[in-house]
Amino acid sequence: MKKNTNHHDENLFPVLTTERLLLRRFQQDDIESVYRGLSHPEVIRYYGVSYGSPEATQEQMDWFEMIEKEEKGLWWAVCNRQDQAFLGAVGFNNWTKEYRKIEMGYWLLPEYWGSGIIGEAGQAACKYAFQKMEIHRIEAVVETENGNSKKVMARLGFELEGVMRDCEIKDGKFISLEMYARLNRI
Repeated sequence: MKKNTNHHDENLFPVLTTERLLLRRFQQDDIESVYRGLSHPEVIRYYGVSYGSPEATQEQMDWFEMIEKEEKGLWWAVCNRQDQAFLGAVGFNNWTKEYRKIEMGYWLLPEYWGSGIIGEAGQAACKYAFQKMEIHRIEAVVETENGNSKKVMARLGFELEGVMRDCEIKDGKFISLEMYARLNRI
């Protein structure tokens, strides 16, 4: 049974809602908020990309669209359900359909840290991946120094599988990464 997995049609994009949140497709007018997040020193401290201007941030907006179109992932803008205020992002990339696995990522504007938003958004995203995308394994790579992200992993039911020591260089220093995974038990 072949499912239509082309999420690029505007009507097919999976809009998710939780008690407090609306997870929707990124829109061009989100670019200022994305720039605000991905240029903020505290947000990008443990994040893989950052941008120096709103214009440069267009690269990220194009990436969201490209991975969706090419079915390599799916990222949502995380918004407040009441007033639609932009809070951050959660999503998946590096989708390996053959192995039914995908990698999860997320970030949140600092003024919303500590409020359980990423846990709530992440739970909705994981449920969607397992139920609708037929994912078996969701992976997440976390820098060993990123205590907040480790807490999110625990809340989302991910298990630490191991540490890749000194596997990347950041700011001229070797860093270690922890591999977390959650398997589809739904």
